[in-house]
Amino acid sequence: MLTLLAFSMVVVFMLLIMTKRLSALTALILVPVAFGMLGGFTRELGPMMLAGVTRLAPTGVMLTFAILYFAVMIDAGLFDPLVRAIVRIVHGDPMKIVVGTAVLALFVSLDGDGSTTYMITTAAMLPLYRRLGLRPLILACVIMISGGVMNILPWGGPTARVASALGVDSSVIFVPLIPAMIAGAAWVIFVSWRLGLRERARLAHAGAMTDAGLIEAVTADHTAHRRRGRMIPNALLTVALMIALVLGAMPLPVLFMLGFALAVLLNIPTVEEQKAMLTTHAANVIAVAGMIFAAGIFTGILSGTKMIDAMADSVITLIPAALGPYMTVVTGLLSIPFTFFISNDAFYFGVLPILAKAGAAYGIAAAEMGRASLVGQPVHLLSPLVPSTYLLVGLVDVPFDEHQRYTIKWAFATAIVMLVAGLATAAFPLVGR
Repeated sequence: MLTLLAFSMVVVFMLLIMTKRLSALTALILVPVAFGMLGGFTRELGPMMLAGVTRLAPTGVMLTFAILYFAVMIDAGLFDPLVRAIVRIVHGDPMKIVVGTAVLALFVSLDGDGSTTYMITTAAMLPLYRRLGLRPLILACVIMISGGVMNILPWGGPTARVASALGVDSSVIFVPLIPAMIAGAAWVIFVSWRLGLRERARLAHAGAMTDAGLIEAVTADHTAHRRRGRMIPNALLTVALMIALVLGAMPLPVLFMLGFALAVLLNIPTVEEQKAMLTTHAANVIAVAGMIFAAGIFTGILSGTKMIDAMADSVITLIPAALGPYMTVVTGLLSIPFTFFISNDAFYFGVLPILAKAGAAYGIAAAEMGRASLVGQPVHLLSPLVPSTYLLVGLVDVPFDEHQRYTIKWAFATAIVMLVAGLATAAFPLVGR
């Protein structure tokens, strides 16, 4: 009964937001509450929801102040030199801009933090997309599938979870996956090339603009905060913040709060200007923060009612014995929907150890099962349970459901490419020994 309730809740939730019957914000709150009541958990729902919101509160704070920090830096013109360099390389060609987006996102994703990748890549590329009329959905799609490929870096969350859950060193998990990750990155660039060609054809009627004119057009906004002499201090502050993030000097929410306060003092000294800045960017902040806390309601009920456990147990028991020798492929394919519908923690700590135990009976090493389980990460980032996804759609200003519908096929294809590449490069075997 609990299993049926869990899958029904997920299906109803997805249908409501994909058909635009409800916004993602309201669906994240109302759907789990309704199904929790149907399951007889009415009295326990309050503590469950509060626990979920509490777990995501630090993430909500971090994203709120991260948006504000980068808003100040964008207004101050910190990324203008990068925009100028990109313009000189791409010469206003939509195809080159989309491919450049992929290359930049893959490079920035080396830090292992999706939120940072979204903010930096969007800050550099969104002005070009807007000025040339490129669809922002393409920007969000390319950034996300790039991040999905790079999300398996050992200092990223998924690989660390796999290593912990299976008791295997992170390097043992990651190093054999490098060829598959390179294949995934190449695929992302190919997809970007295809999407860029489509945009070039769609915009062929638009008049061309010189590099100088385009630079002026994309860097002309918010000139009130572009004071001389602030570029180097802003760059130093941002570099220091990124280093502190990588080193884990303080919790991420605290670092961004401190960074935002210093950025405001450096660039917007008067209280009146600070109020105006907050008013300008309040819509993005409220939209992202609201979605984060609403997602806390969803995850709190999903976990508190044990629906996640019921979903995991049911899928594992349904795997036919004939597929036993192919457990790496089964695990790779299962990682695509599972990391979308439930959290990484639930999949890697709850489901993967059971799958690994089944694979061991066919001579498949735990590390090989762990590598196969990571191929679903490009699709995972599209999950409504991933907080940074709301940051991306908020920055790019596209509806969450439209982003999902547009990106899902490319994310799924990226996961399949990584699965095939992993098999081809012997990161994990097709058949057990």
